Amino acid sequence: MQDDPKTLVSTDWLAAHLKNPDLRVLDGSWYLPAAGRDPKAEYDAAHVPGARFFDIDDIADHRSDLPHMAPPAEKFISRLRAMGVGDGHQVVVYDGAGLVSAARVWWLFKLMGQPNVAVLDGGLPKWQAEGHEVEDLPPMVRDRHMTVRVQNNLVRDVTQVSQAAKLGDHAIIDARSAGRFAGTEPEPRDGLRGGHIPGSRNVPYSDLLNADGTMKEPADLRAIFEAAGVDLSKPAVTTCGSGVTAAILNLALERIGKHDHALYDGSWAEWGAFSTLPVATGDA
Repeated sequence: MQDDPKTLVSTDWLAAHLKNPDLRVLDGSWYLPAAGRDPKAEYDAAHVPGARFFDIDDIADHRSDLPHMAPPAEKFISRLRAMGVGDGHQVVVYDGAGLVSAARVWWLFKLMGQPNVAVLDGGLPKWQAEGHEVEDLPPMVRDRHMTVRVQNNLVRDVTQVSQAAKLGDHAIIDARSAGRFAGTEPEPRDGLRGGHIPGSRNVPYSDLLNADGTMKEPADLRAIFEAAGVDLSKPAVTTCGSGVTAAILNLALERIGKHDHALYDGSWAEWGAFSTLPVATGDA
Protein backbone atom coordinates (compact mmCIF):
# COMPACT_ATOMS: atom_id res chain seq x y z
CA MET A 1 0.00 0.00 0.00
CA GLN A 2 1.33 3.41 -1.02
CA ASP A 3 1.16 5.87 1.89
CA ASP A 4 -0.43 9.19 0.94
CA PRO A 5 -0.98 11.80 3.70
CA LYS A 6 -3.91 13.21 1.66
CA THR A 7 -5.84 9.92 1.37
CA LEU A 8 -4.64 6.80 3.19
CA VAL A 9 -1.72 5.94 5.48
CA SER A 10 -0.61 2.63 6.97
CA THR A 11 -0.23 1.75 10.63
CA ASP A 12 3.56 1.72 10.03
CA TRP A 13 3.37 5.29 8.74
CA LEU A 14 1.38 6.43 11.77
CA ALA A 15 3.73 4.67 14.19
CA ALA A 16 6.70 6.43 12.54
CA HIS A 17 5.05 9.89 12.67
CA LEU A 18 3.15 9.66 15.97
CA LYS A 19 5.57 11.93 17.86
CA ASN A 20 5.49 14.64 15.17
CA PRO A 21 4.29 17.84 16.91
CA ASP A 22 2.18 18.80 13.88
CA LEU A 23 0.33 15.47 13.68
CA ARG A 24 -3.22 15.26 15.00
CA VAL A 25 -4.98 11.90 15.31
CA LEU A 26 -8.78 11.71 15.44
CA ASP A 27 -11.00 8.81 16.44
CA GLY A 28 -13.97 9.14 14.08
CA SER A 29 -15.81 5.99 15.16
CA TRP A 30 -19.57 5.90 14.54
CA TYR A 31 -21.98 2.96 14.45
CA LEU A 32 -25.58 2.27 13.52
CA PRO A 33 -27.70 1.69 16.68
CA ALA A 34 -28.10 -2.01 15.78
CA ALA A 35 -24.33 -2.50 16.29
CA GLY A 36 -24.84 -1.92 20.03
CA ARG A 37 -21.50 -0.11 20.30
CA ASP A 38 -20.76 3.17 22.10
CA PRO A 39 -17.92 4.86 20.21
CA LYS A 40 -17.20 7.48 22.89
CA ALA A 41 -17.02 4.85 25.65
CA GLU A 42 -14.68 2.76 23.49
CA TYR A 43 -12.53 5.84 22.86
CA ASP A 44 -12.39 6.60 26.59
CA ALA A 45 -11.23 3.03 27.28
CA ALA A 46 -8.54 2.82 24.58
CA HIS A 47 -7.35 5.08 21.77
CA VAL A 48 -4.23 5.81 19.74
CA PRO A 49 -1.94 7.94 21.94
CA GLY A 50 -2.89 11.62 21.68
CA ALA A 51 -6.06 10.96 19.66
CA ARG A 52 -9.09 13.22 20.01
CA PHE A 53 -12.67 11.97 19.64
CA PHE A 54 -14.51 13.37 16.61
CA ASP A 55 -18.25 13.01 17.23
CA ILE A 56 -19.92 12.71 13.82
CA ASP A 57 -23.40 13.23 15.29
CA ASP A 58 -22.35 16.33 17.26
CA ILE A 59 -20.15 18.03 14.64
CA ALA A 60 -23.15 18.22 12.32
CA ASP A 61 -25.92 20.56 11.18
CA HIS A 62 -28.56 20.27 13.90
CA ARG A 63 -30.88 22.60 11.98
CA SER A 64 -31.59 19.65 9.68
CA ASP A 65 -33.90 16.74 10.54
CA LEU A 66 -31.55 14.44 8.62
CA PRO A 67 -28.82 12.56 10.50
CA HIS A 68 -25.30 14.05 10.82
CA MET A 69 -25.48 16.44 7.86
CA ALA A 70 -22.29 18.44 7.20
CA PRO A 71 -21.98 21.21 9.81
CA PRO A 72 -21.85 24.95 9.10
CA ALA A 73 -18.26 26.13 8.69
CA GLU A 74 -18.39 28.13 11.95
CA LYS A 75 -19.38 25.06 13.97
CA PHE A 76 -16.66 22.92 12.36
CA ILE A 77 -14.05 25.58 13.17
CA SER A 78 -15.14 26.03 16.81
CA ARG A 79 -15.31 22.28 17.54
CA LEU A 80 -11.95 21.56 15.92
CA ARG A 81 -10.23 24.51 17.61
CA ALA A 82 -11.51 23.21 20.95
CA MET A 83 -9.84 19.90 20.06
CA GLY A 84 -6.57 21.68 19.26
CA VAL A 85 -6.77 20.92 15.54
CA GLY A 86 -6.08 23.65 13.00
CA ASP A 87 -4.01 25.05 10.16
CA GLY A 88 -0.68 23.39 9.48
CA HIS A 89 -1.64 20.09 11.07
CA GLN A 90 -1.46 16.74 9.34
CA VAL A 91 -4.60 14.91 10.42
CA VAL A 92 -5.02 11.12 10.53
CA VAL A 93 -8.50 9.73 11.19
CA TYR A 94 -9.27 6.17 12.27
CA ASP A 95 -12.29 4.24 13.50
CA GLY A 96 -12.96 1.16 15.59
CA ALA A 97 -14.42 -0.87 12.72
CA GLY A 98 -11.35 -0.87 10.44
CA LEU A 99 -12.26 1.59 7.72
CA VAL A 100 -15.88 2.75 7.83
CA SER A 101 -16.81 6.07 9.44
CA ALA A 102 -13.25 7.50 9.35
CA ALA A 103 -13.75 8.19 5.64
CA ARG A 104 -16.70 10.48 6.50
CA VAL A 105 -14.44 12.60 8.73
CA TRP A 106 -11.80 12.64 5.95
CA TRP A 107 -14.46 13.91 3.53
CA LEU A 108 -15.63 16.60 5.99
CA PHE A 109 -12.06 17.95 6.26
CA LYS A 110 -11.80 18.03 2.44
CA LEU A 111 -15.20 19.78 2.28
CA MET A 112 -13.87 22.42 4.68
CA GLY A 113 -10.82 23.01 2.48
CA GLN A 114 -8.38 21.21 4.78
CA PRO A 115 -6.35 18.98 2.41
CA ASN A 116 -3.80 17.42 4.77
CA VAL A 117 -5.93 14.61 6.10
CA ALA A 118 -5.65 10.85 5.70
CA VAL A 119 -7.53 7.77 6.88
CA LEU A 120 -5.65 5.12 8.86
CA ASP A 121 -5.78 1.95 6.74
CA GLY A 122 -7.29 -0.84 8.83
CA GLY A 123 -8.07 1.53 11.70
CA LEU A 124 -7.82 0.76 15.39
CA PRO A 125 -8.32 -3.03 14.96
CA LYS A 126 -5.17 -3.29 12.82
CA TRP A 127 -3.25 -0.88 15.07
CA GLN A 128 -4.03 -3.00 18.13
CA ALA A 129 -3.56 -6.35 16.36
CA GLU A 130 0.00 -5.28 15.56
CA GLY A 131 0.69 -4.51 19.20
CA HIS A 132 0.91 -0.73 18.90
CA GLU A 133 0.37 1.32 22.03
CA VAL A 134 -3.04 2.63 23.11
CA GLU A 135 -3.94 4.85 26.06
CA ASP A 136 -6.99 5.96 28.02
CA LEU A 137 -5.77 9.48 28.86
CA PRO A 138 -7.35 12.65 27.48
CA PRO A 139 -4.95 14.49 25.13
CA MET A 140 -3.19 17.75 25.96
CA VAL A 141 -5.00 20.38 23.87
CA ARG A 142 -3.59 23.69 22.67
CA ASP A 143 -5.82 25.98 20.65
CA ARG A 144 -4.84 26.33 16.98
CA HIS A 145 -6.43 28.70 14.49
CA MET A 146 -8.29 27.02 11.63
CA THR A 147 -9.09 28.53 8.25
CA VAL A 148 -12.03 27.03 6.38
CA ARG A 149 -12.84 27.48 2.70
CA VAL A 150 -15.89 25.34 1.95
CA GLN A 151 -15.45 23.32 -1.26
CA ASN A 152 -19.05 23.21 -2.46
CA ASN A 153 -18.08 21.06 -5.43
CA LEU A 154 -17.59 18.12 -3.01
CA VAL A 155 -21.22 17.96 -1.82
CA ARG A 156 -24.59 17.54 -3.57
CA ASP A 157 -28.13 18.21 -2.34
CA VAL A 158 -31.33 16.41 -3.32
CA THR A 159 -32.18 18.84 -6.13
CA GLN A 160 -28.77 18.43 -7.75
CA VAL A 161 -28.90 14.62 -7.45
CA SER A 162 -32.43 14.52 -8.83
CA GLN A 163 -31.28 16.52 -11.86
CA ALA A 164 -28.19 14.31 -12.29
CA ALA A 165 -30.38 11.19 -12.22
CA LYS A 166 -32.73 12.66 -14.86
CA LEU A 167 -29.96 13.85 -17.18
CA GLY A 168 -27.71 10.81 -16.72
CA ASP A 169 -24.64 13.06 -16.85
CA HIS A 170 -23.13 11.79 -13.57
CA ALA A 171 -22.14 8.37 -12.31
CA ILE A 172 -24.28 7.93 -9.17
CA ILE A 173 -22.73 5.23 -6.98
CA ASP A 174 -24.52 3.66 -4.00
CA ALA A 175 -22.42 2.19 -1.17
CA ARG A 176 -25.24 0.24 0.52
CA SER A 177 -25.54 -3.56 0.47
CA ALA A 178 -26.90 -5.26 -2.64
CA GLY A 179 -30.12 -6.17 -0.79
CA ARG A 180 -30.84 -2.63 0.32
CA PHE A 181 -29.99 -1.32 -3.17
CA ALA A 182 -32.39 -3.82 -4.76
CA GLY A 183 -35.09 -3.13 -2.17
CA THR A 184 -35.19 -6.72 -0.93
CA GLU A 185 -33.61 -5.97 2.47
CA PRO A 186 -35.26 -3.61 4.98
CA GLU A 187 -33.75 -0.19 5.66
CA PRO A 188 -32.33 0.30 9.19
CA ARG A 189 -34.27 3.57 9.51
CA ASP A 190 -38.08 3.53 9.85
CA GLY A 191 -40.31 5.02 7.19
CA LEU A 192 -37.97 4.69 4.21
CA ARG A 193 -38.90 3.05 0.93
CA GLY A 194 -36.70 0.27 -0.41
CA GLY A 195 -34.65 0.55 -3.59
CA HIS A 196 -32.25 3.03 -5.16
CA ILE A 197 -31.93 6.25 -7.14
CA PRO A 198 -32.84 5.47 -10.79
CA GLY A 199 -29.74 5.06 -12.93
CA SER A 200 -27.40 4.57 -9.97
CA ARG A 201 -24.88 1.74 -9.71
CA ASN A 202 -24.21 -0.40 -6.66
CA VAL A 203 -20.71 -0.71 -5.19
CA PRO A 204 -21.18 -1.97 -1.61
CA TYR A 205 -18.43 -0.31 0.43
CA SER A 206 -17.38 -3.68 1.85
CA ASP A 207 -16.36 -4.79 -1.67
CA LEU A 208 -13.60 -2.16 -1.59
CA LEU A 209 -12.05 -3.53 1.61
CA ASN A 210 -9.88 -6.51 2.47
CA ALA A 211 -10.80 -8.90 5.29
CA ASP A 212 -8.62 -6.91 7.74
CA GLY A 213 -10.45 -3.63 7.04
CA THR A 214 -7.72 -2.21 4.81
CA MET A 215 -8.58 -0.74 1.42
CA LYS A 216 -7.81 -2.73 -1.71
CA GLU A 217 -5.10 -1.59 -4.12
CA PRO A 218 -6.00 1.11 -6.68
CA ALA A 219 -5.99 -1.27 -9.66
CA ASP A 220 -8.46 -3.56 -7.85
CA LEU A 221 -10.63 -0.59 -6.82
CA ARG A 222 -10.85 0.59 -10.41
CA ALA A 223 -11.80 -2.91 -11.58
CA ILE A 224 -14.58 -3.11 -8.96
CA PHE A 225 -16.10 0.22 -10.07
CA GLU A 226 -15.92 -0.81 -13.72
CA ALA A 227 -17.42 -4.26 -13.05
CA ALA A 228 -20.37 -2.54 -11.34
CA GLY A 229 -21.05 -0.54 -14.50
CA VAL A 230 -19.73 2.78 -13.17
CA ASP A 231 -18.77 5.11 -16.02
CA LEU A 232 -15.59 6.64 -14.63
CA SER A 233 -15.48 9.20 -17.47
CA LYS A 234 -18.44 11.03 -15.85
CA PRO A 235 -18.25 13.09 -12.64
CA ALA A 236 -19.26 10.85 -9.73
CA VAL A 237 -21.80 11.34 -6.95
CA THR A 238 -21.72 8.90 -4.05
CA THR A 239 -24.64 7.97 -1.82
CA CYS A 240 -25.46 5.47 0.95
CA GLY A 241 -27.86 5.29 3.91
CA SER A 242 -27.00 8.57 5.61
CA GLY A 243 -23.81 9.90 4.03
CA VAL A 244 -21.26 7.99 6.12
CA THR A 245 -20.19 4.93 4.11
CA ALA A 246 -20.59 6.86 0.82
CA ALA A 247 -17.36 8.63 1.80
CA ILE A 248 -15.51 5.29 1.51
CA LEU A 249 -16.37 5.41 -2.20
CA ASN A 250 -15.05 8.99 -2.40
CA LEU A 251 -11.83 7.88 -0.73
CA ALA A 252 -11.51 4.95 -3.18
CA LEU A 253 -12.17 7.24 -6.16
CA GLU A 254 -9.45 9.60 -4.92
CA ARG A 255 -7.10 6.62 -4.55
CA ILE A 256 -7.56 5.71 -8.24
CA GLY A 257 -6.81 9.28 -9.30
CA LYS A 258 -10.40 10.34 -10.00
CA HIS A 259 -10.89 13.77 -8.44
CA ASP A 260 -14.28 14.89 -9.83
CA HIS A 261 -16.48 13.28 -7.18
CA ALA A 262 -19.01 14.60 -4.68
CA LEU A 263 -21.10 13.11 -1.87
CA TYR A 264 -24.90 13.28 -1.64
CA ASP A 265 -25.15 14.28 2.00
CA GLY A 266 -28.85 13.48 2.50
CA SER A 267 -28.42 10.05 0.89
CA TRP A 268 -31.17 7.44 1.32
CA ALA A 269 -32.33 8.91 4.65
CA GLU A 270 -33.59 11.81 2.52
CA TRP A 271 -34.34 10.26 -0.89
CA GLY A 272 -36.13 7.22 0.55
CA ALA A 273 -38.39 9.42 2.71
CA PHE A 274 -39.91 11.55 -0.09
CA SER A 275 -42.70 9.87 -2.04
CA THR A 276 -42.33 12.43 -4.84
CA LEU A 277 -38.83 11.18 -5.72
CA PRO A 278 -38.59 8.19 -8.09
CA VAL A 279 -37.26 4.87 -6.80
CA ALA A 280 -35.94 1.90 -8.77
CA THR A 281 -35.81 -1.64 -7.39
CA GLY A 282 -33.94 -4.78 -8.39
CA ASP A 283 -30.44 -4.80 -9.85
CA ALA A 284 -28.89 -1.74 -11.48
